[in-house]
Amino acid sequence: MRGDRFLLDCTLRDGGYINDWEFGHDKILELFKRLVSSNVDFIEIGFIDDRRILDLNRTIMPDTEAIDKIFSGLNKGNAKIVGMIDYGTCDIKNIKPCKESFIDGIRVIFKQHVAKEALSYCEELKKLGYLVFCQMVSATTYSDDDLVEYSNMVNKLMPYANSIVDTYGLMDGDKLMHILNILDSNLDSSIKIGYHAHNNFQLGFSNAVRFLSSSTQRDLLVDGSMFGMGKSAGNAPIELLMMYMNEKYNHHYDINQILEGIDNVILGINEKQDWGYNLRFYISSYTKCHPNYISFFMDKRTLSVKQIIDILNNLEFSKKLMYDSKYAEQKYIEYQNIICNDVVDSNKLRELFSHKNILLIGPGKNIEEERQLVDDFFDNHDVITISVNYVPRDIAVDYIFLTKSKRYTQVLNELEVRYTNNQPKIIATSNVMKTEGAFDFVLNYRDLIDPNTEIIDNSLVMILKVLALCHVRDVYLAGFDGYSKIDDNYFDIRKEYSYVRDKADYLNSYVKEFLVNIQSSLRVHFITSSKYKN
Repeated sequence: MRGDRFLLDCTLRDGGYINDWEFGHDKILELFKRLVSSNVDFIEIGFIDDRRILDLNRTIMPDTEAIDKIFSGLNKGNAKIVGMIDYGTCDIKNIKPCKESFIDGIRVIFKQHVAKEALSYCEELKKLGYLVFCQMVSATTYSDDDLVEYSNMVNKLMPYANSIVDTYGLMDGDKLMHILNILDSNLDSSIKIGYHAHNNFQLGFSNAVRFLSSSTQRDLLVDGSMFGMGKSAGNAPIELLMMYMNEKYNHHYDINQILEGIDNVILGINEKQDWGYNLRFYISSYTKCHPNYISFFMDKRTLSVKQIIDILNNLEFSKKLMYDSKYAEQKYIEYQNIICNDVVDSNKLRELFSHKNILLIGPGKNIEEERQLVDDFFDNHDVITISVNYVPRDIAVDYIFLTKSKRYTQVLNELEVRYTNNQPKIIATSNVMKTEGAFDFVLNYRDLIDPNTEIIDNSLVMILKVLALCHVRDVYLAGFDGYSKIDDNYFDIRKEYSYVRDKADYLNSYVKEFLVNIQSSLRVHFITSSKYKN
């Protein structure tokens, strides 16, 4: 005989990763009441984390007393109410006995290497009277033998449930069923088995359906959230799970209550911060790496997707799911550090540029808004013109300085459109690989970066270093506006530069300081307005 099937809503907990758990007190209460009225079996009301203070507007709370202050007096209906603890973030002294608490159960998440200690903590929670849920995060890290050994430890505890957590959305249906079958064969039959999906491969709902349709005689429990709201790529949408359960297994979940909660609360959050399937979370699962690595490398805005995947595939196995920012920076520099013998090209550039005046063209909006200044400059000066990482729309340039692989294809395409003959020569750094043939000049990337600063490869700084080595006399800047926290002040590649808004002050200060330090060997003049100008 097939076991019972249950649904747990985790919107107030997993959804909180999107908005730092700040739903607002009235919205928290509305979502809770909607969930009770929907007849969902379990409602997870947030994290219990003693590193936080009580905030009635947030569903991350320091202790069970804080939970009571937010939810006390609310009708729980037929639902069981649970909180979650990330093992190591809440001392047991902050948990009152269950009979004195609003919640009925506690779910504890833990990684494989601390499973033994976490299960001992779960034993303490069980002694306090709670329904205890063991949440084995990153379940894909367990081998078959590990799963058997783990099951034996869980059987000694005899928790209410044990959940398979697909933290990074790595599983397909076959892998999920394989893990379920091993646990089903080894866990005590009274222990419910749960499944918590993430949607990195768009498989959250389909995997949940396959899990629920399993023929096991054991009770099964599946997590979902309103509109799939949740960490990274989000969760299986609870409204879809309810629809499936109503149609296939004659359950009586009131989906309208969920839809009202989505309309009244969740969509407003989604307008400000989206979630769900996207390229970053797909790459995270595709390469089996922590999503912060993908964000780190993509935010550099210098690497193509293929290059990012190359780096991720070569990370140490032990590092892949344990994000390390220093390690990521090290691998970034190593990947970019393509060594070439640039003596010949450096000497050629020195011959071409020595004691000449150079005009650098940047992609800032002031190149257009102060165009008359630029035109007047051309009327009165004989200069070599170099654009940096882009092709100006209506200014002919002699050279293009190219440091970003991400800009390579666009630059070459625009050159074909804007120059029918006498195309500018390209000076590329060695991290940029040409699809065929060779660039006109290639310079060592490693020699031009600044490894001691937050953004090591500022293109303006790099070209100024080149020009100083070439004994250039004077350099004029147009379109190097500096960064703004408020405006998109780069007209041509605006999306690529918008990510640095939060670093605007730092970047402006860094370039200013560099200009001061280099003035003994290079005179720099601004034609258009710039935040870099002292």
